[in-house]
Amino acid sequence: MASLRTGYRLLPAIRAQPRLQRFPSRSYSSGPDEKNVIDAESIESILSRPSWSVRSLLPEESGPSPTPALTPKELRHLLRLSALPQPSSEAEEKKMLETLESQIHFVKEIQRIDTTGVEPLRSIRDETAEATKENTIGLDALKDTMARERVVGRSRRIERTPAEKNTKPDGDAWDGNALGSASKTMGRYFVVETSR
Repeated sequence: MASLRTGYRLLPAIRAQPRLQRFPSRSYSSGPDEKNVIDAESIESILSRPSWSVRSLLPEESGPSPTPALTPKELRHLLRLSALPQPSSEAEEKKMLETLESQIHFVKEIQRIDTTGVEPLRSIRDETAEATKENTIGLDALKDTMARERVVGRSRRIERTPAEKNTKPDGDAWDGNALGSASKTMGRYFVVETSR
């Protein structure tokens, strides 16, 4: 259950947004002695209905915004800079402007969320103690690499000695004859029979 803790890290930021529905106040834990342990039924009830919708971040359907963020001239300039084709009709230009307005509104709504005190998400991964230990590179893993290094010269430059060449990368079982397992050969080539 420790991984649930990371899924609700943005809880304070979402609570600060007035248009979004609020999450119920819950505490999650993974220890058996703690009193707030949740069971599978409780998790299912949490995940059964959405707590907010992306539509709440999009502009209202009632009509165009009073002050458009982009003019048709700016749209054409952006398309030219992006090496994209210009709109072929006024209807297509209007549709492009509406789409861009919607995207700009969405970004502005996201930027309005108060994220003070929220640790940024660096990557999506398992952040439990076991996973951190598994992904940590220790001295034991680097021993072979460090054994091949030596300090050279007055500037004490580190030089790596080349590793021994592996003459049998495919193991001892392979004798070097690539055609040995082919059912039919023709000279130095193997033959693949098809239905043609």
